[in-house]
Amino acid sequence: MEESSLDLYWKKNLSYLTILLSIWFIVSFGCGIIFAESLNTIKLGGFKLGFWFAQQGSIYVFVLLIFVYVYLMNRLDKKFKLNED
Repeated sequence: MEESSLDLYWKKNLSYLTILLSIWFIVSFGCGIIFAESLNTIKLGGFKLGFWFAQQGSIYVFVLLIFVYVYLMNRLDKKFKLNED
């Protein structure tokens, strides 16, 4: 793989990581701590939504983001012909 292609690959990879980790930060810190009071006016399964995000929601979002990252990286690997097929 050429140096320029490798640089482009890693820049794209880092942009994926930045976006996905930003989403996780917003969900875990924002919804679980900063916006918890306003979210607590909504109930989800009998629990206040702010509490749910702080206890479980951020974990679910993190696991979902792992699957999204795997999908995006598989697609990026195919684009740069680095797939293991």
